[in-house]
Amino acid sequence: MKAPYFIEILARNGDVLHRHKVSALPIRIGRSYDNDIILDDAHSAASHAIIETDQHNQVVLRDLGSKNGIVYKGRKQSSMSLDGEAVVRLGHTRLRVRGADFPVAPEIADTTMHGWEGGTPATIGLVLIALFSCVETWLSDVEPFALIRYLLVLASSLAAGLLWAGVWALANRLFGAHARMGRHLFILGSALAVVGLWRMGSSVLAYAWSAESLTRYGNLVTLGIACAMIFFHLITIKPHHPRRFLIAATVMLLAGSGLMVLSNLQSTGRAADELYMSVLLPPEVRHSEDRSVDQFLANAAKLKTGADGARSQAVKEGAGNDDEDDASGD
Repeated sequence: MKAPYFIEILARNGDVLHRHKVSALPIRIGRSYDNDIILDDAHSAASHAIIETDQHNQVVLRDLGSKNGIVYKGRKQSSMSLDGEAVVRLGHTRLRVRGADFPVAPEIADTTMHGWEGGTPATIGLVLIALFSCVETWLSDVEPFALIRYLLVLASSLAAGLLWAGVWALANRLFGAHARMGRHLFILGSALAVVGLWRMGSSVLAYAWSAESLTRYGNLVTLGIACAMIFFHLITIKPHHPRRFLIAATVMLLAGSGLMVLSNLQSTGRAADELYMSVLLPPEVRHSEDRSVDQFLANAAKLKTGADGARSQAVKEGAGNDDEDDASGD
């Protein structure tokens, strides 16, 4: 480590808050004004530590008898050598020492999409959120039109969307230096739009071609869209770790899908979300081959036979349990 030396005061997320240049060793650090680096930290001592060279000409950080000491990786140290990467804590202050010869990382490609910031993505995101909430309410509305109901849905959905995006923007500010509220709103609005298109498209295809699996397992696709949304939130915060976040999103998808299927099996005995297709559309949409009345009645008879058999078996098992209870009572 060669002079001059740079003492970097770090935030909790690793960002450099201040960088002080000192031309030569030793460097005294503490709260008092006779130090080379003054710490505005009540948890640090007046003369807390000193940076100097040891007998092997290595740059070391040595504690000067402070109460809280030097903390490195959660452990208190009386002294330690510095290599430019070590982040230590003096009181509540995190710092790092680097020399003028410290190698910097190569320049990375700019993936921050500076042209897609601010009001434009925020406006598009809010419009998509509003469209999704209003269309969902209209499709499920069975009551006479009431403007106040749609206004309440619109206000609540926009408030929830702003809260969701605000939480991600706060995380972006803490761990990525910039909030990017507009982009997080756009990600949420786009995800809701994709969910809406999937629900409508899958319902039409399921009804038109008797593809019941599209609706019976539609919640798994919705879960996949939600995991993709979280993935894009994460890479907006840290754009240089897409593989890590992709693995995390995939694990969330697999775990959520497994829990959803297990919940369906426990509650209904089937892996599907629905036991039947509940979407009804105009007959003109239907393209699947029609079945005759005889086929329908034959299928209904099979269902009746199976239901009667299951009912008889349940009655026999219930009677057997009652006999066992009577015998144990005697």
